[in-house]
Amino acid sequence: MAAIKDCSLDAAFVCDRYHVYYFTGYWTRPYFAPLALIERDGSTWLSAPEPPTDAIAADHVLVHEPSYNGTLVDDRFGAAVEPLLEHFSESKQLGYVGQVGPCQLPSSQWRSLNEEVLKIRRTKYDDEVDLFRFAVAAAEAAYQYAFESLHPGLTEVELFAGMQAAVCEFVGEPTGEFGNDFQVCSPGGLPRRRAALEGEVAILDLSVNVRGYSSDLSRSFVVGRRPSDLQIIAHNRITEVLATVEAAISPQARCRELFKIAENLLSGYRGWKFGHHLGHGIGLGKHEAPRLNPRWDDAIQVGDVFTVEPGLYGEDLRAGLRIEQDYYLSPSGLQCLSKFPIGLA
Repeated sequence: MAAIKDCSLDAAFVCDRYHVYYFTGYWTRPYFAPLALIERDGSTWLSAPEPPTDAIAADHVLVHEPSYNGTLVDDRFGAAVEPLLEHFSESKQLGYVGQVGPCQLPSSQWRSLNEEVLKIRRTKYDDEVDLFRFAVAAAEAAYQYAFESLHPGLTEVELFAGMQAAVCEFVGEPTGEFGNDFQVCSPGGLPRRRAALEGEVAILDLSVNVRGYSSDLSRSFVVGRRPSDLQIIAHNRITEVLATVEAAISPQARCRELFKIAENLLSGYRGWKFGHHLGHGIGLGKHEAPRLNPRWDDAIQVGDVFTVEPGLYGEDLRAGLRIEQDYYLSPSGLQCLSKFPIGLA
């Protein structure tokens, strides 16, 4: 990690499971706490709760005991750090990546490397983009289920359960929490035991997590597949905005300007509202740079993976409509990572 030398540090302590995966390729169950120590010469020590089953990028693997006879220990961080203690000393200057307080470990000086690592992570490698494509395809499997199953009388919980099953079957392993919005006739929220009614809109927003990398895709479906004239008008406007923003995306395009393009076309159109960001970067975090939001002065850069999600909302739309696509700005140009149709029915 170049940041170690740039900051005149002896080593970097990685105490976040997603970043351990980023630097070593080691993945394990979410209630374990793998740790990594990357030394100035590049040597990497991994403290793992289970022996690796896949090829990883670590020079030394130390397997610790997070449980005894199947019972998890209370201090799983302490169990993970114990094999690495001999590599810490009061004289070393260490950086850390993650949220765990370094004060629990011996060292005379600690420095957060979170900002430096976020900059490193922003430009995505080909293998990361492949994971995004897979996570997007998993979300699309859920949308195929929703498109085929959403009918009057189906409850939001039933819809949610079926979509989650479709994702797990596609990915082949548990994916954990996988989105924000699963309600019908509502701008969004967690699923309820409420039955869908003819003509209502389900604004669905999925964030499927595969090995730490999350897709973020939204589709809007009309229950009964017979959209009203107003819903069609709103949908046409949203797709127009999506195409306009796509055409304006280029290296160094200002995110505030992209937001303004969408806001000018959406806000107040036929009395409807557009009251949220236009999009954001995705990666090991659900929201990263670039942020298509006027509160940040970000710019698009080559290597970014990000969302664009215009929407319109109003009672006469039976909640509203939102379409969210995932994009990768490659060295050769903008690529849309999703293939699932954006139609209402």
